[in-house]
Amino acid sequence: MKKKIIVCDAILDKGVQLLREAEDIDLIEAAKVPKDKLLDMLEDVEVAITRSSTDVDDTFLKHAKKLKALVRAGVGVDNVDIPNCSKQGVIVMNVPTANTIAAVELTMAHLISSARSFVNAHNFLKIERKWEREKWYGIELKGKTLGIIGFGNIGSRVAIRAKAFGMKILAYDPYISASKITDLGMKQVKHLDEILTQSDFITIHTPKTKETNGMIGSKEIAKMKDKIRLINCARGGLYTEDALCEGLKSGKIAWLGIDVFDKEPATNHPLLEFENISVTSHLGANTLEGQENIAIEACEQALSAARGVAYPNALNLPIKTEDLPPFVEPYIELISKMAFLAVQIDKNPVKSIKIEAEGNISDYANSMLTFATVGALGGILGENINYVNAEFVAKEKGIELSCETLPNSGYNNKLSVKIATDNSSISVSGTVFNENEQRIVGLNGFKTDFKPKGKMLIFKNKDIPGVISKISSTLAKQNINIADFRLGRDGFGYALAVVLVDEVISKEVLDELNKLEVCVFVQYVEI
Repeated sequence: MKKKIIVCDAILDKGVQLLREAEDIDLIEAAKVPKDKLLDMLEDVEVAITRSSTDVDDTFLKHAKKLKALVRAGVGVDNVDIPNCSKQGVIVMNVPTANTIAAVELTMAHLISSARSFVNAHNFLKIERKWEREKWYGIELKGKTLGIIGFGNIGSRVAIRAKAFGMKILAYDPYISASKITDLGMKQVKHLDEILTQSDFITIHTPKTKETNGMIGSKEIAKMKDKIRLINCARGGLYTEDALCEGLKSGKIAWLGIDVFDKEPATNHPLLEFENISVTSHLGANTLEGQENIAIEACEQALSAARGVAYPNALNLPIKTEDLPPFVEPYIELISKMAFLAVQIDKNPVKSIKIEAEGNISDYANSMLTFATVGALGGILGENINYVNAEFVAKEKGIELSCETLPNSGYNNKLSVKIATDNSSISVSGTVFNENEQRIVGLNGFKTDFKPKGKMLIFKNKDIPGVISKISSTLAKQNINIADFRLGRDGFGYALAVVLVDEVISKEVLDELNKLEVCVFVQYVEI
């Protein structure tokens, strides 16, 4: 059956052609469809490609009931309700690097223009036809200090180019390592105030979040040097626009270079009244090369998502598996299996899920908790739970999630999942040997060693002679073959048998085993 992909906004044809040529894809081209009509086209769509013109909000998601993945063809996701997408199990992806160079070069254009008043000098000659060289004295970039707020893909490249002009670079980004800045011969500052007080030019390159929206306002501008020059080719609203107007009016700001506004289109904005401003209409990604890269990468990501192959640049996955060290990957599958095993042993409603981690795997404990939650609740809710909405579903059901790091108990890396229900609690521990050999090494306090795979009986019994023969004879009467038999003791008069079998165990067989005098409990599980 073909997978349905919809293209909601205009992207270049080089990308769309990839979708047209895919034999397993049913493509809906809706870029020219009015937005109110677009909603009626979403019902059976599994993957959507959008840009800034389409709001992926509650209304959109209510109509797109089968949506599994969303590709934002660009960097910014301001128009995407990511928490709501996560709650509904929709994986959100963006295309973060396809237009990097385009945005960098536009920033440099505004930076140079801010130093030389290029826009005004051009208009004065071309439009007013006046030749007054003395009117347009500028300043040189060489020797000046450029403060960069946000040192990611774009900010770091702006820094490299500005340094080539002889500028001194100060960088503020609390989310990257200092070496990324210092290795380039630039200075990292730990506090935003150092950027504000020491820079001659400031450019901002952060995403728009609750933390960054309006991060530069009147108080921050007051701390800056007189005749500061400010650039924003990132997202509208990072600078408070009222504060920019005040700064331009007072002369505190010598020049403003701006490509983005809080509300767009901004054809009647107060900032447009000032002469000392260079302004463009959100053109950061608008180069032919940038747009082609965005279109191709967005459509390639949509194809991968529709086919279930991969979710490149996913923004709401608990962990990017392609970035994991090799030793971590098998633990993702292991922790899911352990949690699934636990909820099969005790099928009562889950009250809490806890992860305990030992060794280097502890660095990934929070992500492992999400995969454990999927393993536990997936056995109950089936397709309604995935690693995107797991946390939200658990919260809605009042299930407490937690994780803890423990001292090493003899294994290089070890994970334990503890699941409490209304009836009892189940603990399953596991590790990985020889790169990818998964093992369950503990079950409710009993030491054991078996692969988390296949059909098995979990049999707790009194630790007395004859137990193995009683279990074996009961299964033999039903023509059930035993593939493996693993035993563990707790030292308090009880033992645990994990019996791997070749056939599914019926309720009738379980009832017979439960009637054995030595039996404390028995449960059939399958992984």
